[in-house]
Amino acid sequence: MFSKILIANRGEIAVRIIRACKEMGIATVAVYSEADRGALHVAMADESYCLGPAEASESYLHQHRIITAAQLSGAQAIHPGYGFLSENAHFAGLCLRNGLAFIGPRPESMEVLGDKTAIKRRMADAGLSVIPGTGALPDVQSALEAAAQIGYPVMLKASSGGGGRGIRLIHSPEEMESAYHQSVTEAIAAFGDGSVYLEKYVFPARHVELQILADEAGHVVCLGERDCSVQRRNQKLMEESPSPAVRAGQRSALIQRAVRAVQSIGYVGAGTLEFLLDREGNFWFMEMNVRLQVEHSVTEMLTRIDLVKWQIRIAAGIPLGFRQEDIPLEGAAIECRINARACGTLRMIHVPGGPFVRFDTYLTPDATVSPYYDALLGKLIVYARTREEALRKMRAALCELVIDGIPTNIEEQLELIGDERYTSGDYDLTFMEGR
Repeated sequence: MFSKILIANRGEIAVRIIRACKEMGIATVAVYSEADRGALHVAMADESYCLGPAEASESYLHQHRIITAAQLSGAQAIHPGYGFLSENAHFAGLCLRNGLAFIGPRPESMEVLGDKTAIKRRMADAGLSVIPGTGALPDVQSALEAAAQIGYPVMLKASSGGGGRGIRLIHSPEEMESAYHQSVTEAIAAFGDGSVYLEKYVFPARHVELQILADEAGHVVCLGERDCSVQRRNQKLMEESPSPAVRAGQRSALIQRAVRAVQSIGYVGAGTLEFLLDREGNFWFMEMNVRLQVEHSVTEMLTRIDLVKWQIRIAAGIPLGFRQEDIPLEGAAIECRINARACGTLRMIHVPGGPFVRFDTYLTPDATVSPYYDALLGKLIVYARTREEALRKMRAALCELVIDGIPTNIEEQLELIGDERYTSGDYDLTFMEGR
């Protein structure tokens, strides 16, 4: 097992990883930008290194500075969290070439999974239905030609995407040029990679994803599914597990196919298979994310399995300590993302408590929300024996949560959790239209 890990990230996920390391007896190294000098993850870590200015390109995306910090600290491994460099195969390879373990999949796996056309072909061979799409598109003209062949409407997506960044829905050729340049610009700013691809737009549909863990011995388990259909402009707002749209028989069959598909590509680490579920009950594979998801907390609450700790153990060569039949998929867990509506300085925070209530955040009194990074302040997660009880628990927790000094979306989340379409479970990706 590693004795010291550097966390190449910030905010709530950096705090989350540091906590897991502390519980495992592992020393932690934080990195930070000048804007994050007083951040909670910096205070919690055993040591810390400043990477540079506030801009992500000069700090959290600066690969060589992160490697240097790891070498200076004597860290043995780097955990990338989510976003930033978490799906960057070059960075993963750079870690390995400098004698550092990368807590994530192998660089070659990341490269294969980054080729959207190749991975869809391999997943189709493994028995999954895939959405028609393309590989990376070098220019607008190639995007126009591909869209004409696929048929409008289409989705333009960032190849290194995540968090809804770099995604555009295109209904006609006239929209392509503007959407293409916007998507490329946004992808470069968020991921340092401007490559984009197209896929057919499946509508109406639900966004359902499966969480998997795979060790070096080839053992793969699936920790159930999450429903992530409540989104605004492709940014997820709420997640729940299990999905109210997935029947037990569907779930069992999908888990079996997903496990076989992951085994067929020799994947190692935590990963997420993303699907669109149409009204006919068909699951269409979109992509596989090779990192920890923001919404991993929902799965942890449902299964009581610590995904961060298992990421670390797998990277250290430790085999999974449980089998598929050992994973409890009982009860219901719901997560509400709490986002800032503007920048500012926190005056006071009160976090709700009680059994099976969790708030993952980086906020402390006097914390500052910077314009340079994501608006996510924290994630409020609850668990109960039934979905109805979980809905009541979430409503109570949202009412108790107080964040003073920074405008947030808490009131909106209260409205959404009480919406009849949501409480009935009969919602899809159109849920936020018109709001």
